[in-house]
Amino acid sequence: MYDNPTSRDFLAQLPLTVTLEDYVGKEKTSILQKRLSTENVQSGNQPKKGDFAYYSPWENLSIFYKGFGDATNDLIILGEIESGKENFDNIQGDFTVHIEKVD
Repeated sequence: MYDNPTSRDFLAQLPLTVTLEDYVGKEKTSILQKRLSTENVQSGNQPKKGDFAYYSPWENLSIFYKGFGDATNDLIILGEIESGKENFDNIQGDFTVHIEKVD
């Protein structure tokens, strides 16, 4: 996770169970129940494979399994998946994940 207010706000919500669904053949997304803080955070990032992000207009969490062609306004990169990111492009349909902090 990167050190920014949005990432810290997300970490404060953990543990969290969400259902992810495919979006545009490049990312898995889930709408969060609580809006994350976006104050003093740079947005308009160009995500790459393995990025874990928050898209503020839709209040959704995104995990990118393919790069995105252009920078996306209001997208805040929270961090990067360190291992297993190659598995996301092989998952078909919706699926549920449990996200928790690991020390």
